[in-house]
Amino acid sequence: MAKYLGKRLLQSIIAILGVTLVVFLVLNVAGDPVTLMLPANASFEEIEALKAKLGYDDPVFVQYFRFLGNALRGDFGLSYNYYQPALSVVLERVPATATLALAAFAVSLLISIPAGIVAAVRRNSKTDAVIRTLALLGQCVPAFWLGIMLMLLFSVKLKLLPTSGFESWSALILPAATLGLFSAATFTRMLRSNMIEVMGKEYIDTARSKGLSERVVVWKHAFKNALSSLLTVMGLQIAGLLGGAVITETVFAWPGIGRLLVQSINNSDFNVVEVIVILMATSFVVINFIVDVLYCVVNPRIQLQ
Repeated sequence: MAKYLGKRLLQSIIAILGVTLVVFLVLNVAGDPVTLMLPANASFEEIEALKAKLGYDDPVFVQYFRFLGNALRGDFGLSYNYYQPALSVVLERVPATATLALAAFAVSLLISIPAGIVAAVRRNSKTDAVIRTLALLGQCVPAFWLGIMLMLLFSVKLKLLPTSGFESWSALILPAATLGLFSAATFTRMLRSNMIEVMGKEYIDTARSKGLSERVVVWKHAFKNALSSLLTVMGLQIAGLLGGAVITETVFAWPGIGRLLVQSINNSDFNVVEVIVILMATSFVVINFIVDVLYCVVNPRIQLQ
Protein backbone atom coordinates (compact mmCIF):
# COMPACT_ATOMS: atom_id res chain seq x y z
CA MET A 1 0.00 0.00 0.00
CA ALA A 2 2.75 2.47 0.97
CA LYS A 3 4.71 1.56 -2.17
CA TYR A 4 1.64 2.14 -4.34
CA LEU A 5 0.85 5.51 -2.74
CA GLY A 6 4.46 6.60 -3.14
CA LYS A 7 4.43 5.63 -6.80
CA ARG A 8 1.13 7.43 -7.44
CA LEU A 9 2.35 10.51 -5.57
CA LEU A 10 5.50 10.64 -7.72
CA GLN A 11 3.42 10.28 -10.88
CA SER A 12 1.13 13.09 -9.68
CA ILE A 13 4.07 15.42 -9.05
CA ILE A 14 5.52 14.68 -12.50
CA ALA A 15 2.12 15.33 -14.11
CA ILE A 16 1.77 18.69 -12.36
CA LEU A 17 5.30 19.71 -13.36
CA GLY A 18 4.50 18.72 -16.94
CA VAL A 19 1.42 20.92 -16.87
CA THR A 20 3.38 23.90 -15.57
CA LEU A 21 5.92 23.47 -18.38
CA VAL A 22 3.28 23.23 -21.10
CA VAL A 23 1.33 26.21 -19.74
CA PHE A 24 4.47 28.30 -19.46
CA LEU A 25 5.63 27.49 -22.99
CA VAL A 26 2.22 28.06 -24.57
CA LEU A 27 1.70 31.41 -22.87
CA ASN A 28 5.32 32.37 -23.53
CA VAL A 29 4.67 32.28 -27.29
CA ALA A 30 1.08 33.58 -27.08
CA GLY A 31 2.08 37.20 -26.60
CA ASP A 32 4.39 39.69 -24.98
CA PRO A 33 3.20 40.65 -21.47
CA VAL A 34 5.59 43.61 -21.38
CA THR A 35 3.50 45.45 -23.97
CA LEU A 36 0.52 45.19 -21.60
CA MET A 37 2.43 46.83 -18.78
CA LEU A 38 3.50 49.90 -20.75
CA PRO A 39 1.49 52.59 -22.52
CA ALA A 40 0.73 52.06 -26.19
CA ASN A 41 3.16 54.84 -27.14
CA ALA A 42 6.11 53.36 -25.22
CA SER A 43 9.41 53.49 -27.06
CA PHE A 44 11.48 50.49 -28.09
CA GLU A 45 14.10 51.37 -25.49
CA GLU A 46 11.51 51.44 -22.70
CA ILE A 47 10.16 48.03 -23.75
CA GLU A 48 13.63 46.49 -23.85
CA ALA A 49 14.54 48.03 -20.49
CA LEU A 50 11.46 46.54 -18.82
CA LYS A 51 12.14 43.14 -20.42
CA ALA A 52 15.65 43.19 -18.98
CA LYS A 53 14.37 44.26 -15.57
CA LEU A 54 11.78 41.46 -15.46
CA GLY A 55 14.11 38.84 -16.96
CA TYR A 56 12.13 38.30 -20.15
CA ASP A 57 15.30 38.51 -22.21
CA ASP A 58 16.76 35.47 -20.43
CA PRO A 59 16.77 32.02 -22.09
CA VAL A 60 13.42 30.24 -21.95
CA PHE A 61 14.61 27.47 -19.59
CA VAL A 62 15.93 30.11 -17.16
CA GLN A 63 12.58 31.88 -17.25
CA TYR A 64 10.75 28.59 -16.65
CA PHE A 65 12.76 27.61 -13.57
CA ARG A 66 12.35 31.13 -12.20
CA PHE A 67 8.61 30.87 -12.85
CA LEU A 68 8.50 27.44 -11.18
CA GLY A 69 10.41 28.67 -8.13
CA ASN A 70 8.10 31.65 -7.76
CA ALA A 71 5.03 29.43 -8.27
CA LEU A 72 6.13 27.13 -5.45
CA ARG A 73 6.10 30.19 -3.19
CA GLY A 74 2.65 31.17 -4.45
CA ASP A 75 3.99 34.07 -6.51
CA PHE A 76 2.52 34.08 -10.03
CA GLY A 77 3.08 37.75 -10.61
CA LEU A 78 0.54 40.56 -10.86
CA SER A 79 -2.69 40.54 -12.80
CA TYR A 80 -2.37 43.04 -15.65
CA ASN A 81 -6.10 43.70 -15.48
CA TYR A 82 -6.75 43.89 -11.72
CA TYR A 83 -3.30 45.11 -10.59
CA GLN A 84 -3.34 42.57 -7.77
CA PRO A 85 -1.42 39.33 -7.21
CA ALA A 86 -2.76 36.86 -9.77
CA LEU A 87 -3.13 34.09 -7.18
CA SER A 88 -5.31 36.22 -4.90
CA VAL A 89 -7.50 37.24 -7.85
CA VAL A 90 -8.15 33.58 -8.65
CA LEU A 91 -8.61 32.46 -5.05
CA GLU A 92 -11.35 35.06 -4.60
CA ARG A 93 -13.34 33.22 -7.28
CA VAL A 94 -12.69 29.67 -6.07
CA PRO A 95 -15.56 29.54 -3.50
CA ALA A 96 -18.14 30.39 -6.17
CA THR A 97 -16.85 27.71 -8.55
CA ALA A 98 -16.50 25.13 -5.76
CA THR A 99 -20.09 25.82 -4.66
CA LEU A 100 -21.35 25.39 -8.21
CA ALA A 101 -19.32 22.20 -8.80
CA LEU A 102 -20.48 20.57 -5.54
CA ALA A 103 -24.11 21.50 -6.20
CA ALA A 104 -23.87 20.11 -9.75
CA PHE A 105 -22.29 16.90 -8.45
CA ALA A 106 -25.09 16.52 -5.89
CA VAL A 107 -27.65 17.00 -8.66
CA SER A 108 -25.96 14.35 -10.81
CA LEU A 109 -25.91 11.81 -7.97
CA LEU A 110 -29.54 12.44 -6.98
CA ILE A 111 -30.60 11.73 -10.56
CA SER A 112 -28.15 9.04 -11.68
CA ILE A 113 -28.15 6.63 -8.71
CA PRO A 114 -31.88 5.85 -8.67
CA ALA A 115 -32.11 6.07 -12.47
CA GLY A 116 -29.15 3.74 -13.04
CA ILE A 117 -30.36 1.18 -10.52
CA VAL A 118 -33.95 1.18 -11.81
CA ALA A 119 -32.73 0.82 -15.41
CA ALA A 120 -30.56 -2.15 -14.44
CA VAL A 121 -33.17 -3.89 -12.30
CA ARG A 122 -35.83 -3.41 -15.01
CA ARG A 123 -33.51 -4.23 -17.88
CA ASN A 124 -35.05 -4.17 -21.39
CA SER A 125 -38.32 -2.78 -20.07
CA LYS A 126 -40.01 0.43 -21.22
CA THR A 127 -38.68 2.18 -18.14
CA ASP A 128 -35.16 1.11 -19.04
CA ALA A 129 -35.62 2.35 -22.61
CA VAL A 130 -36.84 5.75 -21.43
CA ILE A 131 -33.94 6.15 -18.98
CA ARG A 132 -31.35 5.11 -21.58
CA THR A 133 -32.83 7.52 -24.14
CA LEU A 134 -32.81 10.43 -21.69
CA ALA A 135 -29.26 9.59 -20.62
CA LEU A 136 -28.11 9.57 -24.24
CA LEU A 137 -29.79 12.90 -24.89
CA GLY A 138 -28.21 14.30 -21.74
CA GLN A 139 -24.76 13.49 -23.07
CA CYS A 140 -25.48 14.93 -26.51
CA VAL A 141 -27.05 18.26 -25.56
CA PRO A 142 -24.45 21.09 -25.37
CA ALA A 143 -24.22 22.75 -21.96
CA PHE A 144 -24.58 26.28 -23.34
CA TRP A 145 -27.78 25.36 -25.23
CA LEU A 146 -29.27 23.62 -22.21
CA GLY A 147 -28.42 26.57 -19.99
CA ILE A 148 -30.07 29.02 -22.36
CA MET A 149 -33.20 26.83 -22.65
CA LEU A 150 -33.50 26.52 -18.87
CA MET A 151 -33.01 30.25 -18.54
CA LEU A 152 -35.72 31.00 -21.10
CA LEU A 153 -38.17 28.61 -19.43
CA PHE A 154 -37.67 29.22 -15.71
CA SER A 155 -36.40 32.81 -15.75
CA VAL A 156 -37.92 34.56 -18.74
CA LYS A 157 -41.23 32.74 -19.18
CA LEU A 158 -42.11 31.44 -15.70
CA LYS A 159 -40.12 34.11 -13.82
CA LEU A 160 -39.29 31.66 -11.04
CA LEU A 161 -35.50 31.90 -10.93
CA PRO A 162 -32.91 34.63 -11.58
CA THR A 163 -31.02 34.56 -14.86
CA SER A 164 -27.59 35.37 -13.47
CA GLY A 165 -25.52 36.48 -10.50
CA PHE A 166 -24.78 35.09 -7.06
CA GLU A 167 -27.01 37.26 -4.91
CA SER A 168 -29.14 34.40 -3.54
CA TRP A 169 -29.14 30.60 -3.37
CA SER A 170 -31.94 30.51 -5.92
CA ALA A 171 -29.42 31.75 -8.49
CA LEU A 172 -27.50 28.49 -7.98
CA ILE A 173 -30.32 26.22 -9.19
CA LEU A 174 -30.14 26.78 -12.96
CA PRO A 175 -26.33 26.67 -13.38
CA ALA A 176 -26.09 23.64 -11.07
CA ALA A 177 -28.80 21.83 -13.04
CA THR A 178 -27.13 22.73 -16.35
CA LEU A 179 -23.75 21.49 -15.19
CA GLY A 180 -25.08 18.46 -13.32
CA LEU A 181 -27.33 16.98 -16.00
CA PHE A 182 -24.45 16.00 -18.26
CA SER A 183 -22.67 14.21 -15.41
CA ALA A 184 -25.95 12.59 -14.41
CA ALA A 185 -26.31 11.13 -17.90
CA THR A 186 -22.78 9.71 -17.80
CA PHE A 187 -23.21 8.26 -14.30
CA THR A 188 -26.56 6.72 -15.20
CA ARG A 189 -25.22 4.84 -18.21
CA MET A 190 -22.12 3.66 -16.34
CA LEU A 191 -24.06 2.59 -13.25
CA ARG A 192 -26.63 0.71 -15.33
CA SER A 193 -23.89 -1.17 -17.16
CA ASN A 194 -22.02 -2.00 -13.95
CA MET A 195 -25.17 -3.07 -12.13
CA ILE A 196 -26.19 -5.41 -14.96
CA GLU A 197 -22.75 -7.01 -14.88
CA VAL A 198 -22.76 -7.39 -11.10
CA MET A 199 -26.33 -8.73 -10.99
CA GLY A 200 -25.18 -11.68 -13.09
CA LYS A 201 -22.50 -12.75 -10.61
CA GLU A 202 -22.77 -15.94 -8.59
CA TYR A 203 -22.62 -14.21 -5.22
CA ILE A 204 -25.82 -12.33 -6.10
CA ASP A 205 -27.57 -15.67 -6.68
CA THR A 206 -26.13 -16.90 -3.37
CA ALA A 207 -27.49 -13.84 -1.56
CA ARG A 208 -30.93 -14.45 -3.03
CA SER A 209 -30.79 -18.13 -2.09
CA LYS A 210 -30.27 -17.10 1.53
CA GLY A 211 -33.69 -15.48 1.51
CA LEU A 212 -32.50 -11.89 1.47
CA SER A 213 -34.97 -9.36 0.14
CA GLU A 214 -34.39 -7.95 -3.34
CA ARG A 215 -33.79 -4.49 -1.86
CA VAL A 216 -30.96 -5.82 0.32
CA VAL A 217 -29.49 -7.74 -2.60
CA VAL A 218 -29.57 -4.69 -4.86
CA TRP A 219 -28.30 -2.05 -2.41
CA LYS A 220 -25.99 -3.98 -0.09
CA HIS A 221 -24.42 -6.40 -2.55
CA ALA A 222 -24.93 -5.26 -6.14
CA PHE A 223 -24.71 -1.49 -5.75
CA LYS A 224 -21.68 -1.60 -3.45
CA ASN A 225 -19.69 -3.70 -5.90
CA ALA A 226 -20.87 -1.73 -8.94
CA LEU A 227 -19.76 1.49 -7.28
CA SER A 228 -16.05 0.56 -7.19
CA SER A 229 -15.61 0.67 -10.96
CA LEU A 230 -17.64 3.90 -11.08
CA LEU A 231 -15.25 5.76 -8.77
CA THR A 232 -12.80 6.63 -11.53
CA VAL A 233 -15.56 8.14 -13.67
CA MET A 234 -16.88 10.07 -10.68
CA GLY A 235 -13.44 11.42 -9.91
CA LEU A 236 -12.95 12.58 -13.47
CA GLN A 237 -16.42 14.09 -13.56
CA ILE A 238 -15.83 16.06 -10.34
CA ALA A 239 -12.69 17.53 -11.83
CA GLY A 240 -14.46 17.91 -15.17
CA LEU A 241 -17.14 20.01 -13.51
CA LEU A 242 -14.47 22.62 -12.83
CA GLY A 243 -13.59 22.69 -16.51
CA GLY A 244 -17.21 22.56 -17.62
CA ALA A 245 -17.91 25.52 -15.38
CA VAL A 246 -16.15 27.73 -17.95
CA ILE A 247 -19.15 27.58 -20.30
CA THR A 248 -21.85 27.46 -17.63
CA GLU A 249 -20.41 30.37 -15.66
CA THR A 250 -20.20 32.44 -18.81
CA VAL A 251 -23.84 31.73 -19.71
CA PHE A 252 -25.15 32.55 -16.24
CA ALA A 253 -22.58 35.29 -15.42
CA TRP A 254 -21.52 33.22 -12.42
CA PRO A 255 -18.57 34.92 -10.63
CA GLY A 256 -16.25 31.90 -10.62
CA ILE A 257 -12.88 30.97 -12.07
CA GLY A 258 -14.43 29.70 -15.31
CA ARG A 259 -15.79 33.10 -16.21
CA LEU A 260 -12.58 34.71 -14.97
CA LEU A 261 -10.60 32.47 -17.33
CA VAL A 262 -12.58 33.64 -20.35
CA GLN A 263 -12.20 37.28 -19.33
CA SER A 264 -8.47 36.87 -18.69
CA ILE A 265 -7.91 35.26 -22.09
CA ASN A 266 -9.77 38.10 -23.80
CA ASN A 267 -7.72 40.65 -21.84
CA SER A 268 -4.41 38.76 -22.35
CA ASP A 269 -4.00 38.57 -18.57
CA PHE A 270 -1.47 35.73 -18.84
CA ASN A 271 -0.57 35.46 -15.17
CA VAL A 272 -4.19 34.86 -14.18
CA VAL A 273 -4.58 32.32 -17.00
CA GLU A 274 -1.50 30.46 -15.73
CA VAL A 275 -2.91 30.26 -12.21
CA ILE A 276 -6.32 29.01 -13.36
CA VAL A 277 -5.00 26.36 -15.76
CA ILE A 278 -2.47 25.06 -13.23
CA LEU A 279 -5.14 25.04 -10.50
CA MET A 280 -7.55 23.06 -12.69
CA ALA A 281 -4.87 20.58 -13.74
CA THR A 282 -3.77 20.12 -10.14
CA SER A 283 -7.39 19.46 -9.18
CA PHE A 284 -7.58 16.67 -11.78
CA VAL A 285 -4.37 15.08 -10.50
CA VAL A 286 -5.28 15.33 -6.81
CA ILE A 287 -8.80 13.98 -7.31
CA ASN A 288 -7.49 11.04 -9.34
CA PHE A 289 -5.00 10.29 -6.57
CA ILE A 290 -7.79 10.33 -3.97
CA VAL A 291 -9.93 8.06 -6.16
CA ASP A 292 -7.11 5.52 -6.44
CA VAL A 293 -6.81 5.42 -2.67
CA LEU A 294 -10.59 5.07 -2.24
CA TYR A 295 -10.52 1.85 -4.25
CA CYS A 296 -9.09 0.15 -1.18
CA VAL A 297 -11.92 1.44 1.00
CA VAL A 298 -14.78 0.56 -1.34
CA ASN A 299 -13.42 -2.82 -2.45
CA PRO A 300 -10.74 -4.32 -0.16
CA ARG A 301 -10.31 -7.23 -2.59
CA ILE A 302 -8.46 -4.95 -5.00
CA GLN A 303 -4.74 -5.56 -4.60
CA LEU A 304 -2.65 -2.48 -5.17
CA GLN A 305 0.86 -3.16 -6.37
